[in-house]
Amino acid sequence: YGLGTTFTPTAYSTGAFVKLGDNEWNQLGGKDRFVPAALGISGPDESNQIGIPFVSRPFVMAYNTELLSAAGIEKPATTWDEFTEQAKKLTKGDQYGIAVAYKDNFDPWKYIWGMSIQAGNPIIDGSKVRIDDSITKKAYETYFGWVTKDKVVDPSSVGWANPQALAAFAAGKAAYFPMTSPLSIPALDASAVKGKYKYALMPTVPPGESSNPSGGKPAASILSGDNLVVADYSKQKDLAFAFIKMITEKDVQLNYFKVFGQLPANQEAAKELETNEMIAPALESGAKSVATPFSGAWGDVQLSLTNVVVQSIPDLSSGSVSDANLSQRLKDEQAKSQTALDRAKK
Repeated sequence: YGLGTTFTPTAYSTGAFVKLGDNEWNQLGGKDRFVPAALGISGPDESNQIGIPFVSRPFVMAYNTELLSAAGIEKPATTWDEFTEQAKKLTKGDQYGIAVAYKDNFDPWKYIWGMSIQAGNPIIDGSKVRIDDSITKKAYETYFGWVTKDKVVDPSSVGWANPQALAAFAAGKAAYFPMTSPLSIPALDASAVKGKYKYALMPTVPPGESSNPSGGKPAASILSGDNLVVADYSKQKDLAFAFIKMITEKDVQLNYFKVFGQLPANQEAAKELETNEMIAPALESGAKSVATPFSGAWGDVQLSLTNVVVQSIPDLSSGSVSDANLSQRLKDEQAKSQTALDRAKK
């Protein structure tokens, strides 16, 4: 079976998939053939793994080289505060600093989790959920502030999904397009910004800070991609592992990248792509990715992080999200997520 990385903890909690020991890794050609960071969400620890990395989809940001140069910006921002300040310089007329998609089903929670983990809040901290933590509240305030306070995104983005944000960047209407990947290359190379864009790491320092505070991790992206798992009830386990070994070989992975644009999980294949200037930032992001918490409750927690944004869309459309409304939404989702975590730990 193929699983998205963030679904792997849920699959693990069922107990329905083969745990990978020395014998299984040997059948696959060895654990060391995979990019080390890609193994970060294969299981709760190195002794209890079910996920075999297949492809990697780390997130980066695209930026318009001409717009940054015209604004006197020498290099992309590395902190979220710097990112917001640069976006202000890049916003004028119908051109905005950032293209984001507030109504996307997948993007919003990644910003919040990323800013939170960078500041030291993993969201699930042992037996406690920390959605209503001041760190995470600051993340929402920053993310919402781009449209309500800083005015650096198109007001229409409150209703956008990711393809609409991509279209705005592709039309030259935005200088930055965060939370994307090299999968956007075909669209961008067929657009007005062909030859005028590059990728860079998204900021790795949280809002309000000039460096990561104690406990904070400079996460460039969630650990994103696909894992492969083998059902414990399978009568053809050896055949399944042989197939997985074949499709994670260097040459096969490079060909898969060429056809589908998915980055290799095979370490040799990934290293070969490091000389590709366009792809290199995504490979670096993959190496600096941090896994979301390995918990069977993560799906519910992720949904709660998204729900805060969904419930705030009407407020964003009207131009502001009050402190009272945001605090109440965080409190409500905290309770739901804590219940999910308590249930998962029983």
